[in-house]
Amino acid sequence: MTVLLWILAALALPLVIAALWFTGVFVKELFSPSPPGPDATALAAERLGLLPAERQDTEHAAPPPAAWSAALAAARGGDWAPAAELLRANGCDWERRSMLTAELGTLAAEEDGWLLAWEAARPDDPDAAVVRAQSTVRLAWDLRGARQARYTSREQFEGFGRMLSAARKEIARAAELNPEDPTPYVVEIWVALGLGCSHAEMDELWERITSRDPHHYGAHYAALQYWCAKWRGSKELAFDFARRAAERAPVGSLLTVLPLIARFEHDETTDVAADSTPEMLALVDAGLADAAACAASDPDRPGLAQLRHLLAYYLHLQDRHEAALEQFRLVDGHVDALPWSYRGEDAAAYYCRVRNETVGMAAEAV
Repeated sequence: MTVLLWILAALALPLVIAALWFTGVFVKELFSPSPPGPDATALAAERLGLLPAERQDTEHAAPPPAAWSAALAAARGGDWAPAAELLRANGCDWERRSMLTAELGTLAAEEDGWLLAWEAARPDDPDAAVVRAQSTVRLAWDLRGARQARYTSREQFEGFGRMLSAARKEIARAAELNPEDPTPYVVEIWVALGLGCSHAEMDELWERITSRDPHHYGAHYAALQYWCAKWRGSKELAFDFARRAAERAPVGSLLTVLPLIARFEHDETTDVAADSTPEMLALVDAGLADAAACAASDPDRPGLAQLRHLLAYYLHLQDRHEAALEQFRLVDGHVDALPWSYRGEDAAAYYCRVRNETVGMAAEAV
């Protein structure tokens, strides 16, 4: 009998081992996570035609006009004539003039052979002069770098100061050649910010700008940076400047973005409830009305994309996901705008993360 039991046990052992192995595999599969698959919200965003992070343009807030891209491409090739013609044709559209000047000045700060040729061909051209002033200011900020002051070397600060001082002469010359143009003074805001000009000096500069164009978007954006606590002002001064400018501006001017920027620049809390107060809801609603009015009259206006990016962000924080998704659809593909641009190399990934969360929450609400 004992021998028989040993024989039966020997025959059963492989079955027991197999059973234990299968049980182990089953338990492991049951309690271990599956390999990660594509994020569901990313797939949902893709189905809506929204672009992944690697396809986001991190150098623009919106698609640049085709004529601008053509002029910039020609300048890179050494031909300044299309840029000169574009600025001439722009006339007194000061907002677009300032933005186009910024684009050309950035290019000239990298390589200015084409601008030198323009200046040689037309020595007293106010358009060439304002691009030169802009390029010198941009070069100064490039020399300083984007890091905080404690991480910036003495040599960087010295080069920064020298270039900004040189820019003041070029700004004065550009202003003299075209007295009606606020653009040189808009450029000078970044000099005032960098050199630490006094509040009284900034007030005088602001008067020169607003007497020429009272609701200039780029000027207000730059001036708000000056009044922020991180530069030459304070939280109170920044909020006061933003509030007064937004209240005085007509609907469609896009200046409702200023209180949102001031809020973002000084936000030190992680409590999202602070973004859904009655005051914040009202600011976002005013921004939506402003964006709608601008889109109806001038859909390609500089500044509209920046307002839409911030609206998408704050609508998301306010759990107004359908409205947020509408704004994301309108700006998708270009992420060089607040709040994403402050994330540096992570800008596109951060944008897509917030956008995809919005897609998921909007789908759940249906």
